[in-house]
Amino acid sequence: MTAVFDSKQDLVALLGRIFLAAIFVITGYLKIAGFAGVTGYIASKGLPMPAVLAGLTVVLELVGGAMILSGWKSRWVALVFFLWLIPTSLIFHAFWAAPAGQESAQQIQFLKNVSIMGGMLFLMAYGPGRYSVDGGR
Repeated sequence: MTAVFDSKQDLVALLGRIFLAAIFVITGYLKIAGFAGVTGYIASKGLPMPAVLAGLTVVLELVGGAMILSGWKSRWVALVFFLWLIPTSLIFHAFWAAPAGQESAQQIQFLKNVSIMGGMLFLMAYGPGRYSVDGGR
């Protein structure tokens, strides 16, 4: 059975990159469409310069997502996403401090981010695979 997985390793890496990139590209686009709401949400958390932070988030999600999708410098961008997801999860999805009735939804979002961080660790460790701009490096 291991031989079956080994023979498809590069295809699986490509599919994994597509799935990892999708959430960032899609949410980056949605943040553009709802920029005022995103800025307001960031401001509601007491963070400074919410419009700047929202803009940087859009750039990171769209550009970083495209880099993961293409496999260009994907190990480095995976590290950036991994590190970025730590404060993002702790600030925006603090389920332990969520208002009554929102705990479960925030816990799901928090755990989703932790799962994405796991995917980023795999990408950092094993690279993007042969079907990438970097050619598996």
